[in-house]
Amino acid sequence: MLHNGNPQWLKEAIIYSVDIRMFKDANSDGCGDLEGLISKLDYLHELGITCIWLAPFYPSAERDGGYDVTDYCSIKPILGTMAQFNQLVKCSHQFGIRLMLDLVINHTSNQHPWFVQALQNRSSKYHDYYVWKDQKPSNDKEDVIFPGVEHSNWTKEETTGTYYYHTFYSHEPDLNVANPAVQQEIEQIIRFWANSGIDGFRIDAVPHILRNKGSHAFRGDPFDLLATWKQLLASFGKDKVLVGESDVKPEEFQRFIGNGSKLNALFNFFLNNYLFLSLATQTAQPIKYALQKIEQSADFSHLLNFIRNHDELDLEQLTQTERALVYKAFAPEEDMLIYHRGIRRRLAPMLGGHAHRTIMTMSLLISLPGVPVIRYGDEIGMGDDLSLPERNSVRTIMQWDSGAAAGFSNVPINQLKYRLIANGPYAFRQINVAQQQADPNAIWSHIQIFLKLRKQYITHFIEGKFELMQSENEAMLLHIFAKESRMLLFAHNFSGNSCTQSLKQFNEIKAIHTLMAAPQTEVRHGGASIMLPPYGYCWLLLE
Repeated sequence: MLHNGNPQWLKEAIIYSVDIRMFKDANSDGCGDLEGLISKLDYLHELGITCIWLAPFYPSAERDGGYDVTDYCSIKPILGTMAQFNQLVKCSHQFGIRLMLDLVINHTSNQHPWFVQALQNRSSKYHDYYVWKDQKPSNDKEDVIFPGVEHSNWTKEETTGTYYYHTFYSHEPDLNVANPAVQQEIEQIIRFWANSGIDGFRIDAVPHILRNKGSHAFRGDPFDLLATWKQLLASFGKDKVLVGESDVKPEEFQRFIGNGSKLNALFNFFLNNYLFLSLATQTAQPIKYALQKIEQSADFSHLLNFIRNHDELDLEQLTQTERALVYKAFAPEEDMLIYHRGIRRRLAPMLGGHAHRTIMTMSLLISLPGVPVIRYGDEIGMGDDLSLPERNSVRTIMQWDSGAAAGFSNVPINQLKYRLIANGPYAFRQINVAQQQADPNAIWSHIQIFLKLRKQYITHFIEGKFELMQSENEAMLLHIFAKESRMLLFAHNFSGNSCTQSLKQFNEIKAIHTLMAAPQTEVRHGGASIMLPPYGYCWLLLE
């Protein structure tokens, strides 16, 4: 087990992923903005959110959802000003909400001034900010992340006649992070935003940043850079955090966390893969396997759990056979698949719009060990738009109410800068925040209660002993957090059939309190058993 070096707030956090462009338009130009986000902080506070993770809002070429950055130390003008950003920091903190920014330092846009200057003069210092070769290598496809869209990691730049390296899109040349001058630039970016009072960064594509590329090799262990950045950020406050996007197996977690000396936390892709295998097969065994495997390698408080995020549902941790099972259940049409390894759908459509099943899945997320991360819109069961290219299918406008532009903007729908789902079962007139908040049986209302309960019993979640319990039905996941004489017990039914579980293994129970349960759940105190309906769940307090 790893030592725990996390600040208390991160252990207790409930993180909400926001794309400012899609969230709320305050100045009626058809695009979400900082003022719009500020105006919705009360909504996030009411839901129970304690930390916002902001998608990139920097100037960009807008060819990759803002991840193709052209200036790291300013704000895309259509989204707002630095004064408005400072106001966001201040207002968020007044609501008790922390702010975490996306740090995108694996690559820049090919329109970034560094790359433009690199092309103009091969002897420029900026030329060495990137990775070049005079000839395309024979193994030019070994790290292609977007197969089917990109066909090589090396693209010829006609201006220089040489090839530059890119992990992702060809318009996103990789930075040569092994270059000390690039490392200094990254430190400057960290200082710039840390000075604004933010609470931390989510670092994009961490394993790719730390790889040797081309003929450039790091001096010493590249993972030491994580410790350097952590120390730099800590100079602005001991409670500042660095979390990383790192799709790796549990035995690799420690390289990134380093007993708390490097990253504070990693996104838990491994668990995410097996969670979807459990949903697809309607059995608890896959997620049990993942939790047991993780427990051998990591402290759960260093892990951020999620169901869906802003990208594809990447299933590369599964075997080909396992992946096929998930595809069959949740992506039966070719257009739902992406990059030969993932699914480009949101949670609610994957679960067929089945509200009880969606609520069960969100209950599971919030009750697992680790820190829950919720994607904007998933709290209301928002859908996707498969007519949009690639990952843009899951990047649509937030649906606030049934008004003309879903309460997102005052402009007509045809003047919105991004897509609003206006037709079909997930259209904004059918699914929106106002409608969900008014319905005590809706997804939003359930998630709000789950989050309140998690906060109420947070000492059990972060100090209690986590344990997977034996279940009598393969469809049921049973886990506990035990602390002193009290125990939180969670039961989740992955199947479309009801199932029963004896509680006799807890032989010293004096009282059972039902904190939250799916409709038609039966908790039999006399016989000490629970019966869960199809896709049911329950949260019990045992004394």
